[in-house]
Amino acid sequence: MDKTHFRARIEAEQQELRMLSDAGRESRAPVVLDQQSVGRLSRMDAMQQQSMDLAREERRKARIAMLAAALRRLDEDEFGYCLACGEHISLQRLEIDLAVTLCVDCQR
Repeated sequence: MDKTHFRARIEAEQQELRMLSDAGRESRAPVVLDQQSVGRLSRMDAMQQQSMDLAREERRKARIAMLAAALRRLDEDEFGYCLACGEHISLQRLEIDLAVTLCVDCQR
């Protein structure tokens, strides 16, 4: 297993997620309820959009945490091993999801 390859991919994905988070910061800000400039339906639409953006951000944070755990496993030479049975996780599975922690058999 090429650890530098996986480390680079994990760090790149983390960086991308952080950039997306920074770019979406404004859309997660509280919606201003100014009745003079925005109608009721527009405010509702803005609040719904804000809610969806907040949910997206929570998923990003969870993924960043999963990737950080994968980096720790990489540093501890435990990356690529199933947390349930200790067997190797196939490289194809790791290529698909860098943060995967279980082999196919244990995932079922």
